Amino acid sequence: MNYGAIKGRDIANGPGVRVSLFVSGCTHHCPGCFNPDTWDFDYGMPFTPETVQEILDLMSPDFITGFTLLGGEPMEPQNQVVLLPLLRKIKAQYPTKSIWIYSGYVLEELLSDSPARCEATDEILALTDVLVDGEFVLAQKDIRLRFRGSANQRLIDMHKTRAAGSVTLWDDGSR
Repeated sequence: MNYGAIKGRDIANGPGVRVSLFVSGCTHHCPGCFNPDTWDFDYGMPFTPETVQEILDLMSPDFITGFTLLGGEPMEPQNQVVLLPLLRKIKAQYPTKSIWIYSGYVLEELLSDSPARCEATDEILALTDVLVDGEFVLAQKDIRLRFRGSANQRLIDMHKTRAAGSVTLWDDGSR
């Protein structure tokens, strides 16, 4: 797997100050995508053990509230297989810090027998605190939306969703 960028102090892709990894590779090709360079699976730099250590080191300050995966498409099956060990390490080393994943796939696709599903999907979703799901839809673009680009995208609280057995949206109480 390749990645396009690591942001060590990201405030745009989840609450608080976060470390964000922009992975390469996406088959959605959403019109109006803010990051079309990352559609190419070969874009950027190779994801290596040194990359994992860099991310873990960036996560260490107390003011870092979590980790965000976006891209490209983190939930492309070939990316999931590579990202799962990283997510395990983050949860083990920083259990109180949240993991957010942005995916063009909707949760229902990831849970069904779809091409996006692979042997890593269930565990990745179990390690995820918030899933921002759905393709970016240019006709539904709204810059007033918090932590998402278009109105069709959902911010899913995965803990509450698992407990309720149905999709429960994330709400931090702010308006």
